[in-house]
Amino acid sequence: MASEQKKEAYQEYVKQNSPKTNLPLQMGKAFIMGGIICCVGQFIVNTAINQFGIEKETAAGWCSMILILLSAVLTGFNLYGKLVKWGGAGALVPITGFANSVVASAIEYKTEGQVYGIGCKIFTIAGPVILYGIVTSWVLGIIYWIGKIIGFM
Repeated sequence: MASEQKKEAYQEYVKQNSPKTNLPLQMGKAFIMGGIICCVGQFIVNTAINQFGIEKETAAGWCSMILILLSAVLTGFNLYGKLVKWGGAGALVPITGFANSVVASAIEYKTEGQVYGIGCKIFTIAGPVILYGIVTSWVLGIIYWIGKIIGFM
């Protein structure tokens, strides 16, 4: 009985102290932020193709590199965090969010030195994404390879 009352009291405490969010508004902001990032990327691709005559695949590679560079620079000037605060997942999900997580870790731990700070901590946030991305692609590659052997794919 006392345990049940503690659970209810805790639930009430959590409810009172949790930030109130407007889910439709947050989703709208994330959609707009992600859309802006995608529009910037499309602008880069179109400019590379139309102004510089670069092939589509090469232009896509340049787009990725420029978006990563922009994210790193904005993170360095402490501006990307403001975009994330406003746009939420819309700014965190694209490739720019990944670059932000790497650069932010490097900036945070730079006072601990090149090796123990930056070298050890740079992939604190991005490391699991890299690990599970590689493992998942490897497993899917094996499944695809077996499917090709047995004639399923």
